[in-house]
Amino acid sequence: MNHLALITKREYLTKVYNKSFIIMTFLSPLILVGVFALVAYLTSVNSDTVRTIHVLDESSLFLESFSSTPQMQYKLVFDADLEEAKTTAESENVYGLLYIPKNGDLDALAEEITFYSQDSPSFSVIGSLNRILEQRLNTLKLRDAGIDSQVIQDLRVRVSMAQETFAGKETSEIGSGLKLAFGAFAGYLLFMFIIIYGNMIMRSVIEEKSSRVIEVIVSSVKPRVLMLGKIFGTTLAGITQFLIWVVLIGILSTVVSSVFGVDPSSVSASQQAVVTGGDSTQQIMVQLFAEIQSLEFLNLIIMFILFFIGGYLLYASLYATIGAAVDSETDTQQFMLPILMPLMLAVYVGAFTVIENPHGSVSQIFSYIPFTSPVVMLMRIPFGVPLWQQLISVGLVFVTFLGAVWFAAKIYRVGILMYGKKPTYKELFKWLKY
Repeated sequence: MNHLALITKREYLTKVYNKSFIIMTFLSPLILVGVFALVAYLTSVNSDTVRTIHVLDESSLFLESFSSTPQMQYKLVFDADLEEAKTTAESENVYGLLYIPKNGDLDALAEEITFYSQDSPSFSVIGSLNRILEQRLNTLKLRDAGIDSQVIQDLRVRVSMAQETFAGKETSEIGSGLKLAFGAFAGYLLFMFIIIYGNMIMRSVIEEKSSRVIEVIVSSVKPRVLMLGKIFGTTLAGITQFLIWVVLIGILSTVVSSVFGVDPSSVSASQQAVVTGGDSTQQIMVQLFAEIQSLEFLNLIIMFILFFIGGYLLYASLYATIGAAVDSETDTQQFMLPILMPLMLAVYVGAFTVIENPHGSVSQIFSYIPFTSPVVMLMRIPFGVPLWQQLISVGLVFVTFLGAVWFAAKIYRVGILMYGKKPTYKELFKWLKY
């Protein structure tokens, strides 16, 4: 086992002192925070833009319907026909011209209203104008039918169902969305981690095999110990890089927010305000923070770490096996599909099944299969999975990892000394018998 520690240390130091590793460790957070800061800044600039809309209302039915806001200014146009209004709007470079013709038939009038603009208008602007026009037209139709629209408004009942489990725990749509977002982020993060660092292990084995360095190493170290050392060393390097990313992203986000006054949350907040208005947005944010505080973060963090390590070790052993079986990276394609398929299946099951029914039979089955459970179970845990189910699932992952190590070591000890021939699945099966 002393050899295992030495190989793990060597593999770890080789990775962390690599120039590309160091550059990407510090450059990736800068790029990520920079992109989010740029998006937030552009969104804030866009939200500060004042749009001016001319309104030519020949019907005189909507003269009091348009109220200007800091972002939307309405200017009524009088004593002008459509062509003159269009010319004026274009010359003054306003956002657009809303034309409402004169028509006594309200249903026909609804089909004849036109919005003129230089370019394609914003979806949110058109949606806002449509709501204003629909509300006014519906009020007029009710009045023509002898019905007081205010009475209708007062009689209208808005339903906002409370959600609660049989155990008495309150839930909500926002809470479900938050749990789904956390689970999807955790599952996708593990998916990317496995692919990136699994390939790193595979390339490392191929490089040592092609340079014949591995022949010298295996003369004093058992192949199984060598393989585990590579897996553990690369795993530690990946965890080190991940922790540095978390710290740097947190620091950079704080610096960007304080120095440039850019709040990344303004992206979602400004978009939500367009649809629901400021008061609703404030209520949503309050409810969102309440849902965040209600999450069982200790359970989420512990299980994330366990599945993160177990899932990665399981797939890393298979990547090391592929690296030992081939002579070059181009020869790995025929063996990559059996490894990537369970990962892709886990992501799709999590995205389309866990969203609809996190406690359904399909979700539960795939959260126990070791090759898919690290992703699927991570997506299910925020929705409230019993602890015993979580422990069984993570236990199966580590047990399967031990089995995968035995399987991988059988192929590894033969494959690292095989050169000049592309192995087939049939030959890999024979190597298991040696």
